[in-house]
Amino acid sequence: MDALTLLLQRQSVGQLSSPAPQGEVLQRILQAGLRAPDHGALHPWLFLIAEGEGRARLGNMLAEVATERNESAESVLKARQAPLRAPMVITVVAKAVAHPKVPLFEQQLSAGCAVMAMQMAAQAQGFGGIWRSGPLMFERSLHRALQLAEQDQIVGFLYLGTPSVDLRREPYADLAAHVRSL
Repeated sequence: MDALTLLLQRQSVGQLSSPAPQGEVLQRILQAGLRAPDHGALHPWLFLIAEGEGRARLGNMLAEVATERNESAESVLKARQAPLRAPMVITVVAKAVAHPKVPLFEQQLSAGCAVMAMQMAAQAQGFGGIWRSGPLMFERSLHRALQLAEQDQIVGFLYLGTPSVDLRREPYADLAAHVRSL
């Protein structure tokens, strides 16, 4: 699949099963993330891979944070089970640093670009993925549980695996509604 076709057919897949990417396939996915735009060559990323029991550990961390937030029992259970929806979850963290020319926000955008690049690399190699977020990714107690620094920010959870549903191609958005000339 050529690069333009890949981009034009980008699609999130929320129903994923085993196998997850492994070996050289996973290495290429991670390398694609490291090629994200990176003003100042700061490499403001950290990829935390959870598979196997690591997904349950991540789920327990999310449930603990949901409990701390006084969320409902249903929400706590949903948080605990969330990482089990795919055989692999990569927590993508912006490891932003103070820099005179590269604002923190730009470094966080760079980490977001890494998520997209990894999802595209997975799709190019026959796997599926979905970029998930939510309020728990902003909770400092989760950051502490993941041993992140104070300035670090989770930008998303990339769920990866083999699509377990037939993909339905969504129609393109109306360009006229999103584009205008100056």
